[in-house]
Amino acid sequence: MSRALLEVRDIRVRYDKAVLLNGVTLDVGADELVGLVGPNGAGKSTLLRTISGLVQWERDMRRGARGDIVVEGAVRFDGEDITNLPAHQIVERGLVHCPERRRPFRELTVLDNLRAGAYLSTSAAEIKQNLEKVFELFPRLKERRTQFAGTLSGGEQQMVAIGRALMYKPRLLCIDEPSLGLSPKVRNEVFAAIKTIHDGGIPVLLVEQEVGKVFQMADRNYILSQGRIVAQGTSKELAADETLRASYLGM
Repeated sequence: MSRALLEVRDIRVRYDKAVLLNGVTLDVGADELVGLVGPNGAGKSTLLRTISGLVQWERDMRRGARGDIVVEGAVRFDGEDITNLPAHQIVERGLVHCPERRRPFRELTVLDNLRAGAYLSTSAAEIKQNLEKVFELFPRLKERRTQFAGTLSGGEQQMVAIGRALMYKPRLLCIDEPSLGLSPKVRNEVFAAIKTIHDGGIPVLLVEQEVGKVFQMADRNYILSQGRIVAQGTSKELAADETLRASYLGM
């Protein structure tokens, strides 16, 4: 593995009495595409939300309320402890989260959705350059740039979500379930785009149910189940383990 850009150490998340993450540790190298797979409800989305500061934000909003959220452990990005930083400061450092279920601003155009991803940028030239890169990656978005995001297909909305995440030039892109609800053809387009993003020099932490596709793309993988990392290794190593295949991978 290359130098660790992201270091997650012993992360524990509890909502009231429900333990969602229980001692999760993982790394993403500065040039890696790392897969995070496992059954539904394993805690994969909660882990990405913790890394990007969204669980901490929700905790702070609910402080003192019934059902408090407890977060323990540490997240380091490029050597800096970012565990308790506000989400927008984590984005400023280049760690960008592309969330599950796409979440476009439905009443805004495609173009305005993409520009929203660059809300922290102060350079008009940089925004224009990044927009051109997004349109090169997803030509369909350029064709639909004046269309309201709420009228797009699911695949097009996923392209908007990824494009929006790219607008602030991420140093690490965390992508949550990009193929959810998409047709096989569109899934392949989205996975091809993620590979292009990684090949272009952006490390990726990818949460995905399509285990076979992740294993084709990833340098290394972690398997998460019931809030714990139960295995890690290369795709070849994990796929060769019959117990893992039967118990966790559905392969």
